[in-house]
Amino acid sequence: MATAVREAAGAIGLVLGLLYLFPVVAQVVGDPQWQRHLQQISPMTAGLAVQVTVRPHELPIGPWAGLGVLALWAAAALSAAGLLLHRRDA
Repeated sequence: MATAVREAAGAIGLVLGLLYLFPVVAQVVGDPQWQRHLQQISPMTAGLAVQVTVRPHELPIGPWAGLGVLALWAAAALSAAGLLLHRRDA
């Protein structure tokens, strides 16, 4: 993200905003299905689900699916940074 934003402080703020945005929005949404869906695509929930060893069926997303969600978030960040770096510096 620092490559895309070009500032360390901005990148830290953006990453923390993304981490905390989904759980906060999920709590505000009234529909339980949307709450669960927002929790399933949340990078923070996915990262915490990867670490679970006891009762993984109680979570909105399983450990392997959480790892996949994290991989998708990382791939999206790397792709965006690579594209922006190529467009700006080429």
